[in-house]
Amino acid sequence: MKRELGIARCGLACCLCSENDHCSGCNSNECADKEWCENRKCSLKKCYDHCYNCNEDCKKGLLAKIKPYAFTLFAKRYGEKTLLDCLERNEQKGIIYHREGINGDYDDFDDVEELMRFIKTGEK
Repeated sequence: MKRELGIARCGLACCLCSENDHCSGCNSNECADKEWCENRKCSLKKCYDHCYNCNEDCKKGLLAKIKPYAFTLFAKRYGEKTLLDCLERNEQKGIIYHREGINGDYDDFDDVEELMRFIKTGEK
């Protein structure tokens, strides 16, 4: 885990992403997705570093997907440090965020609250 990379504006876990060796991140002017990323544009317009800083219950852009939405809600409720602590502990337990070509353990959920419980406990 590259904890220093933290969480993306939309809630994706840059710290665990398999693409983080060649990704500049959403706060970089080098971000390949900066022109189309609704979450980046919206958070910049509202002067927020992350979607979890916003009080709205938004599901636009990547927040329409359960994983970034749940990670954002988790960070709203418990803070980014707690989210990172849980993700790091889960990684040490063998829980996979994702790898190129395969879904990870956080992708097996249809319910946001169940996914947040899994983030917190590391148990299905």
